[in-house]
Amino acid sequence: MSATPKPLLRPFAALRPAPEFAAQVAAPPYDVLSSDEAREMAAGRPLSFLHISKAEIDLPAGTDPYSPAVYQKAADNLAKLVKDGVLRRDGKPCYYVYRLVMGGRTQTGIVGGGSVAAYDENRIRRHEFTRPDKEDDRVRQIETTGAQTGPVFTVHHQDKALAAIVARKTAEKPAYALELNGVSHTLWVVDTDADIAAISAAFDAMKVIYIADGHHRSAAASRVAKSCAAKDAKADGNRPYDYFLLVSFPADEVRIYDYNRVVKDLNGLSEAEFMEKLAAVFEVTPSAGEAKPARANEFGMFISGKWYRLALRNPPGADVSPVSRLDVSLLQDRLLAPVLGIGDPRTDKRIDFVGGIRGLGGLEKRVREGWAVAFALYPTSIADLMAVADDNQVMPPKSTWFEPKLADGMASLMLD
Repeated sequence: MSATPKPLLRPFAALRPAPEFAAQVAAPPYDVLSSDEAREMAAGRPLSFLHISKAEIDLPAGTDPYSPAVYQKAADNLAKLVKDGVLRRDGKPCYYVYRLVMGGRTQTGIVGGGSVAAYDENRIRRHEFTRPDKEDDRVRQIETTGAQTGPVFTVHHQDKALAAIVARKTAEKPAYALELNGVSHTLWVVDTDADIAAISAAFDAMKVIYIADGHHRSAAASRVAKSCAAKDAKADGNRPYDYFLLVSFPADEVRIYDYNRVVKDLNGLSEAEFMEKLAAVFEVTPSAGEAKPARANEFGMFISGKWYRLALRNPPGADVSPVSRLDVSLLQDRLLAPVLGIGDPRTDKRIDFVGGIRGLGGLEKRVREGWAVAFALYPTSIADLMAVADDNQVMPPKSTWFEPKLADGMASLMLD
């Protein structure tokens, strides 16, 4: 007899703020702030989730953020918020509707427990490599706190049944609504059996969903599940640790920003020599102002106080792989590696990356600070992300920048 298929997504009893504390608890994701920035943001805010996600802020300055004391402090801080009634566990497994609004744009997703088995089988599909040290960090955080506190951001194809539930729920009063760094975060609880069953059925019918942001968190969850199962006499593949905290949004509501590049030097070339080599690869046109790319295969460049538009002379054909036709790949393969000597952008200290949320002014700033040249890219599309994942390939580093970011502390998935 074949085993019963595991659900793609299932409801869970979230640990989340009591409504009166939600605005004080919610915090930016752990991986977008340095320890110093987190310490400053959490000053005078004892309920901030940064005391859990960045617990080194409660230890002496200079404490190694990966030391056992930091993970233990996170667990202690979490336990205290539960003891004090700031964080409460829902009485039954639920789904949650989570809406983000930034700059007039709205995206509304479903919070649930993503199946580790589906992740391992590539049904929850990834498109990035992970770094062992970052995985190790998340594994220790999850194991020590007994909770998954950082949500994985996924996208799914539009689904009419889900859209209908979301439309109905968001017309009701939310559990809480708050603003964090200029972004509106609103959460509704889906606790009726009929709606819970409908959401589960809608996701179970999906062939695949895609990780947008959170590759290290999902990889760590998979490792934790295997470790827990090895020590659990009741392991059956359907224990709380067999699921990870996930928020899935319709793909057509999600925006990817550009992820731009700055290079420290011209690899021993004079500017004239560099421009000559550049012209062999691109049609180079001076720009009176910021040269923001308007389409794929078009790039902006800032050098010596001037902007230029770069149009690729030989665009890739339809027969190349989804990875090879990405603008980030084309820039790397045709210019950064052969001309500027950037062999591995993951490790080369001569290249850095600037998220598109900073605008092209962020690139100008870096060049004026001493970097030699900056390149502006057209954003990778959701369709490109899905195509790469479907081809079982990985994107180059820093290919996508998603905004707005999910908040930590809105809902956590406990492992017990």
